[in-house]
Amino acid sequence: MVCSLIPAGETLYNGIILPETWPPVVQNGADLPPLPPPYLKNKPEVIPIDIGRQLFVDDFLIESTTLKRLWHQPVKHAGNPVLTPERPWEQGGGVNPMAAPFSDGCFYDATTKRFMLWYSAGWYGNTALAVSDDGSTWRRPEFDVFPGSNLVTMRDKPLWRRDNVSVWLDHDTTNANQRFKMTCYARTGEVGAKLDHHKPGLLFLSSPDGSHWNLHGSALRSGDNTTMFYNPFRKVWVVSHRIFVGNERARAYWESPNLFAGVGDGFEKQKPTFWSRADNADKPHPQIGIPPQIYKIDAAPYESIMLGLFEILYGPSNEACAAQGIPKNTEIQLGYSRDGFHWDRPNRRSFIAGTRDPGNWERGYISSCGGGCVIVGDELWFYYGAFRGDEMNHSTDFLCIWGGLYANASTGIAKLRRDGFASMHAEVETGVLTTSIVRFTGRHLFVNVNVPRGELRAEVLDADGRVIAPFAKENCKPISADKAKQAIQWQGVADLSTLHGKGVRFRFHLRQGDLYAFWVSPDTDGTSGGYVAAGGPGFTGARDVGKAKTGERRGCGMTISPE
Repeated sequence: MVCSLIPAGETLYNGIILPETWPPVVQNGADLPPLPPPYLKNKPEVIPIDIGRQLFVDDFLIESTTLKRLWHQPVKHAGNPVLTPERPWEQGGGVNPMAAPFSDGCFYDATTKRFMLWYSAGWYGNTALAVSDDGSTWRRPEFDVFPGSNLVTMRDKPLWRRDNVSVWLDHDTTNANQRFKMTCYARTGEVGAKLDHHKPGLLFLSSPDGSHWNLHGSALRSGDNTTMFYNPFRKVWVVSHRIFVGNERARAYWESPNLFAGVGDGFEKQKPTFWSRADNADKPHPQIGIPPQIYKIDAAPYESIMLGLFEILYGPSNEACAAQGIPKNTEIQLGYSRDGFHWDRPNRRSFIAGTRDPGNWERGYISSCGGGCVIVGDELWFYYGAFRGDEMNHSTDFLCIWGGLYANASTGIAKLRRDGFASMHAEVETGVLTTSIVRFTGRHLFVNVNVPRGELRAEVLDADGRVIAPFAKENCKPISADKAKQAIQWQGVADLSTLHGKGVRFRFHLRQGDLYAFWVSPDTDGTSGGYVAAGGPGFTGARDVGKAKTGERRGCGMTISPE
């Protein structure tokens, strides 16, 4: 039930009602326990499920179950690293070689049918763009921004140097010149000179093609590792600000329907709201033993949720790492949100971690990539940056004193089954999962299931728990397969159209297997209507809506960048 004591605000696509005060004020004390999102304690009476695959990353959709939730880990690509610092402009003055995303972004552009990866070329260097036909083999086109190279952002005057960057492919814009958007935390000063850590601040840029960028302005109220992303469920841009609470890194939140509203005094007019910090479920790394901090939050829309990539800093300190020439230890964990602000982080095991092995290309300082992940077939591909460090580097120049710490960064890929963050699992004995009351306008029930040696059946219940004929378990055609998109059918009935707009429950009976997601599609081909993070081959825009029925913009008359 929705709590009636909280003044009501916006109602979301999934029935969640936001509080009237938004963004909300959250607790900001030290050593707090994890705070569950309010929508998990006060669920909607009926949950609309027309947008996206419905994932089991929390209990939002579950009324009762005897199944066990399992969390799953990605597998690192056998061909890692897929991009290494090989070109002169990636060498960082010979001290800080880097060819890796520091957030930046990786998206699949359906208009050009290629993957696009923005990355940092050299530490505190410039932004470069690599492209790929398959997502694993990358090439560096020669653009005309810096002739003879794949560098794409021109430094402004006074000279500024990039720190972290966020890039987004904006499918919702009607302005062809702003199809790609970027924020860049920039520092001023020449290589080897002391940098001004406050100017020019956070830059806001846009581009028609991802290679030619126009500066809209800057905002001084910012800090390094400030990133941005788009929340299409609410049509707002979110800036994830790096802040300090005492000596601890934390995050503040700012949102606007217009990203460029943050230019100038835009952040002053709506000051960022405290958002997130480490809690007492964030345990120290067993090999380091100091309190962890939230170093960064990237996020992306995936199916029916916002997927959060939490970069957790385990230490040691910058100074200690620099003295040894080793990268600091950051690892990526995941969080999940159904309102775009409150995060549920039930699994604190690192999703992508460094090896901490001397000489290894991904020894540490793991950085997430903007866009979250791309969808390739039945897999999610997560791009990340990683550092080897350089224990032999003992430069004393200001910019290079951290040379060993910020040296030798490359790009890797970690792969996960589509929807594969969590599954509801049954052993040899049949288990049951009954959903909360849901409502839909689709016609065909689909599941993502791994049950080749077992069986899955489903039935539909009314709001009072009675089986609705003919959608009984006994009438359901049993499923014994391992498929990321599998239709469920009942004997003697074509589809679920008689249940349109009604509050019903699904009950799944599972034996010896895993159920990852369910959804009701309007089509027999199983499109979900959900968001597809950074896209992928076969998608025409930001959503899984099918080629024939897509309402997404198919292009802006843009000219393709030269290769």
